[in-house]
Amino acid sequence: MSSDADPGPASGNGAVGASGPRQSLWLGLLGLSSAAAAAALLLTGIVALVLNGWAGAFSTAFGGLLVMVFFAISLLIGHFVGRSNPSGAIGLFVATYVVKVVGFAVVLFVLGEPAWLHERWFLIGAVVSVVFWQAAEIYGFSKARLQIYNDPESTPRTERGTTDV
Repeated sequence: MSSDADPGPASGNGAVGASGPRQSLWLGLLGLSSAAAAAALLLTGIVALVLNGWAGAFSTAFGGLLVMVFFAISLLIGHFVGRSNPSGAIGLFVATYVVKVVGFAVVLFVLGEPAWLHERWFLIGAVVSVVFWQAAEIYGFSKARLQIYNDPESTPRTERGTTDV
């Protein structure tokens, strides 16, 4: 029995190549999340500019950029600490979170409310940044290939040719 089907391209000649380890998961997530939040923030800023002028646009940018800086610090800590001490990075994330919350609260209380700030657009810019940043982070993590288990160097064989598990 023979087939008239075209065999198609030879195996291994396609566009898909072997994947290797990434330089840094954290920096990739930082770029992806920053781009998504900035794009959403730009569109929100345009709407704010049309509806409330420059005060709305600046307030949107201020709220969104504050959120982006807040999240970027965590990813940068993951990048720098995660390389040398991956298990210690989680503890440092928690400690840094507390410092960031207190630090940003102090900065906002010290600065006070600028005269040009439009509270509603500040909040909208912050919420839009959080939503798009987190969505991009979830997408980035879902596409990351993280090794969960250590692969054994070699598997022992029994006399029958099966692995001894």
